[in-house]
Amino acid sequence: MYANGYNIYKSNSVNYASKEQLLLMLVEGAVKFAKMGRQAIIDKDIKKAHDSLTRTQDIFTELMVSLDRTNGDWTNDLYDVYGFIKGKLVQANMTKKLEVIDEVIPLIEDINTLWQDVYKEAKKHA
Repeated sequence: MYANGYNIYKSNSVNYASKEQLLLMLVEGAVKFAKMGRQAIIDKDIKKAHDSLTRTQDIFTELMVSLDRTNGDWTNDLYDVYGFIKGKLVQANMTKKLEVIDEVIPLIEDINTLWQDVYKEAKKHA
């Protein structure tokens, strides 16, 4: 009963979220799944590592395709950063090497912090 209620709540929170809130959910999910993938590599759980890193790659694919690149150089630069992160995630998934995932997790966390800060600043001026 409670699990079903939670699933309905989660579904509604996504269905009624603003574009900005969805972006925040995506980048928070990227941090979560990247860290889960890292832990799965440590635990030698290849399937979980693959699944977690693939989900993180999918999030960065979504971020890349949803980015409005007509806004100038900064959006093109951000697109390139997303592409770099995605490439590193693919490499981490293929090799299952901690040093690769350890290189990219701080970048994912920085992206999360960036969008959290942008969202807070935008709410101040709304």
